[in-house]
Amino acid sequence: MDSVNKTLYIPLYGKAMVSRLGILLRDPRAEEIWAAEGFALKGRAASKWLAYYMAMRAAVMDRWTAERMMESPDGVVLHIGCGLDSRCLRVGTAGQQWYDIDFPEVIHERRKYYSETESYHMVPADMRSAAWRDSIPAGGTAIVVMEGVSMYLKPEELAGLLKELREHFSGVQLLMDCYSSFAARASRYKNPINQVGVTQVYGLDNPKQLAAETGLGYLREHDLPPTTLIRQLRAGERVLFSNLYAGRIARSLYRLYEFEA
Repeated sequence: MDSVNKTLYIPLYGKAMVSRLGILLRDPRAEEIWAAEGFALKGRAASKWLAYYMAMRAAVMDRWTAERMMESPDGVVLHIGCGLDSRCLRVGTAGQQWYDIDFPEVIHERRKYYSETESYHMVPADMRSAAWRDSIPAGGTAIVVMEGVSMYLKPEELAGLLKELREHFSGVQLLMDCYSSFAARASRYKNPINQVGVTQVYGLDNPKQLAAETGLGYLREHDLPPTTLIRQLRAGERVLFSNLYAGRIARSLYRLYEFEA
C-alpha cells in the first residue's frame, strides 16, 4: 500500500489498544487485525493519548451513524475511506445497505477479515473518480461517514466528491472530520502520519463555503472530543488529555462538521 493508505494503521492501533483496556470503544475486530497485521509504531503514532482521541472520534461517528440510520431506515450507508475499521460491526447494518469504500489495495486487505452479505458490501474504488457510481444504486438517502479522509484530498477533489454524492443521491447526510489550514501546514513537520511517509495534507477553514460550492447545507460543528467520553478516563489522565487534545488549541487544529442535502 502507498503512504496514504498506510495511515489506516494508526487509528487501527488506537482502537485495538483502548478495546484491550476496556475503555471508550469495544472493538474486538480491531484487536484481531492489529495482532495479525500491526507493526511497530513510534513517537506520537504510538501515544496512548492519540489512541484515546482516535477511539473518541470513532465513538462519536458511530453514534451519529446509528442515529441517522434510525431516522432514515431506507437510507444507505457509505463509509468512505473505511480502511480496516469495523464500524459496520460496531454499529450493525440493521438490514440496511452498507457500503465500505476504499482503494482497491485496501479492500484487498480488508477481505481477509470481513465478508460481504446481502446488506454489507465492500467497494474497491478511488472516490475521486466517478466510477464508484456503478457500484452503488442511485437515488434515496445516503448516510455518509468520512473519517480521516478529507485531509488527504485536495480542495477541488473534496468539492468534486461532495458534488458527486449530491448528484447521485436524492438526499445526503454527511459527517466529516477536517484539519484546519494551520494544522495542515504544521503537519509537514510534526504529525504521526509522517511516520508512514505522508507529508502533504489539506485543511478546511470555511465549511459554509464548501457547502455553497457543492450544493450541501452546512448544519453544525460537533464537539470533539465530547466531555462525556473524556470523563471515562482516570482523573489524572483526564487533565493531561484535556490539555493535549481538547479545548481551544485543539479546536484550532481539528474539527468535525455535519452537512445535509
